[in-house]
Amino acid sequence: MKGKAVMVLGTTSGAGKSWLATALCRWYARQGLKVAPFKAQNMSNNARVVPGLRGVPGEIGSAQYFQALAARTVPDVRMNPVLLKPEHDTGSQVIVMGEVRDDLRAIPWRERSEALWPHARQALDELQARHDVVVIEGAGSPAEINLHRNDFVNMRTARHAAAACLLVTDIDRGGAFAHLYGTHQLLPAEERALIRGFVLNRFRGDAALLAPGPDQLSALTGVPTVGVLPMWRGHGLPEEDGVFDDAPSRGTEPGLLRVAVVAYPRLSNLDEFQPLRTAPGVRLTWARHPRDLDGADWVILPGSKHTRADLRWLRTQGLADAVVAHARAGRGVLGVCGGLQMLGKAVCDPDGIEGAPAQAEAGLGLLDVTTTFDRRKQLRTTSASFGGPGELATPWSALAGVSVQGYEIHHGRTALAGAGSRTAAVLHNAAGQALGWAQGPVLGVYLHGLFEDAAAMRALFGQRAPVLDQVMDGLADFVDRHMNPGVLQRLLESR
Repeated sequence: MKGKAVMVLGTTSGAGKSWLATALCRWYARQGLKVAPFKAQNMSNNARVVPGLRGVPGEIGSAQYFQALAARTVPDVRMNPVLLKPEHDTGSQVIVMGEVRDDLRAIPWRERSEALWPHARQALDELQARHDVVVIEGAGSPAEINLHRNDFVNMRTARHAAAACLLVTDIDRGGAFAHLYGTHQLLPAEERALIRGFVLNRFRGDAALLAPGPDQLSALTGVPTVGVLPMWRGHGLPEEDGVFDDAPSRGTEPGLLRVAVVAYPRLSNLDEFQPLRTAPGVRLTWARHPRDLDGADWVILPGSKHTRADLRWLRTQGLADAVVAHARAGRGVLGVCGGLQMLGKAVCDPDGIEGAPAQAEAGLGLLDVTTTFDRRKQLRTTSASFGGPGELATPWSALAGVSVQGYEIHHGRTALAGAGSRTAAVLHNAAGQALGWAQGPVLGVYLHGLFEDAAAMRALFGQRAPVLDQVMDGLADFVDRHMNPGVLQRLLESR
């Protein structure tokens, strides 16, 4: 016996697949079913550390991590067996079942897909054998005719799982009915038969104006439109792609804490800043130019998939000088992982982890630390504690003595540059290893997830943002209201 599969496909990237799959995970879990998420291959630099094979921690895409939480299950590497982490426009790090596979990096895409499919198929089989429902997320579009033959993420997965498929489109961008019809018609007949419903996402306006479009589309395809989901910007779930293109989280009313996250080209793990978007009294913006830092109270340098290249980008954009000036004016700067490395005196890469070997790339010099990349990748969930009063200056002094939970994903090894430095190690794990350093208003940490930790949020803001479990319930309530009655249950019934 194997569990039922419900799959969310999209007419394009960004149509709303991840969001809808997360909502369905919680909806089915609330029916008392044992649920797991699955995405055969994800391409994202937003990743989380989860239990892996043989007791070794591994990585999966953040979207599947959040979907597992929505499903009320423990995330593991089978839920995203293949993760591609882009390092530049034509190359990605390849992670299979949570582990980096350098041997697969140079294989051409078509051949590599055939080598990866058995790993994905086995993971899917194991999840279906252990769960009542597996909610599967597709990637991009399932009907790219130049890729279809070797695409194992969409319809090959759907066929193998005998999945009941929903096809979602972003109606706010226009062309929704054409996207749905064209995608449906480009699929082979046996794959079209798996499409059980169309979903119009991000709709604004009077739903009555959609007529007669849904009925005409059903007459042409035999597939009903089973849901019209209104535009909902404040749902609280991190967007998987392009978060920094969003509008500021709030207006310009007085009294707001203004936080600017620098959006360099290879930024990673920016989903961890979602709690700042929903925290009362915080205005979160994304910075690509020096003017974007004007008026900011805090500047955050997030993680990076290529620290040295993004450092050079900071200088080219003029942002390096702007960040230094911000710190010297006594205003807060926070660096997370790659951002921490940039804050130091130098970043060394003698083994070429980020490309061509390089002994030293000058950092911003705001912390007296140096970083050297190591071939061994540090992957772990981590408990850590900040030092006591007096070790942290404003605005980070509120974190003194606070214990936090998070995760680490990094090749870098960072240490104080020398004796007599004004920089101090201020964050240590249970083994006493330093994970964070501070000097004046500048703080750099290796720990991801600081703003997802309730204790840290209470210390910094005196109140906590909505917890993720409340967000997941809100998503499930939303689809329950706006999908046709009974349609989600009928997806579990054989045809």
